[in-house]
Amino acid sequence: MNGAMSKNKFKHRRGPLRSWLLAAGLAVGTAVTVAACGSSSSGTAAGSPSSSTPAGAASAATATISTKSVHGVGTVLVNGQGQTLYMLTSEKGGKNTCTQANGCTQAWPETLLSNGAATAKAGGGVQSSLLGTVKDASGHLEVTYNHWRLYTFSGDSGPGVAKGQGLRSFGGTWYVLNGSGHPVTSSAPGNASSGGGNGY
Repeated sequence: MNGAMSKNKFKHRRGPLRSWLLAAGLAVGTAVTVAACGSSSSGTAAGSPSSSTPAGAASAATATISTKSVHGVGTVLVNGQGQTLYMLTSEKGGKNTCTQANGCTQAWPETLLSNGAATAKAGGGVQSSLLGTVKDASGHLEVTYNHWRLYTFSGDSGPGVAKGQGLRSFGGTWYVLNGSGHPVTSSAPGNASSGGGNGY
């Protein structure tokens, strides 16, 4: 009989204890869920503008194209961050030989429009009529100038540098472009010759 009474006492004690544990568990679970929702929503909001942009691509801030004097090559095209822009001679006639698939855009990031933008902005020294776009293999809009796709070079340390000038890779030669949209093939500032438009 004593054993039966002790069992009943244990049941009585366990009932309130179980209710308390259940309530505490629900409270903790709710707090964790709210925290998780809060962090995921803020993370999505912060990352959404670049979520669909390829990792190697230039950022949305580069959607403004202008000209700037760059040591060694003269006054040439630069992006919104002042980085020198290049074209690749093997892309004459609208070809796309610098792609993510062949690893080219890792060294030569393409210049893409931000989501929702239809055209790049023409800054100082740039003719808006020469600005255009073309889709890359992933469907992103690349900025073009005088029908040349525009790229930056990962070897350039920052604005005012053109270490990619004259380099050969991916079936062609990389050159900077002047405000008229012609490749600059000379390395001497002041007397840089143009490549005569798309004559490559």
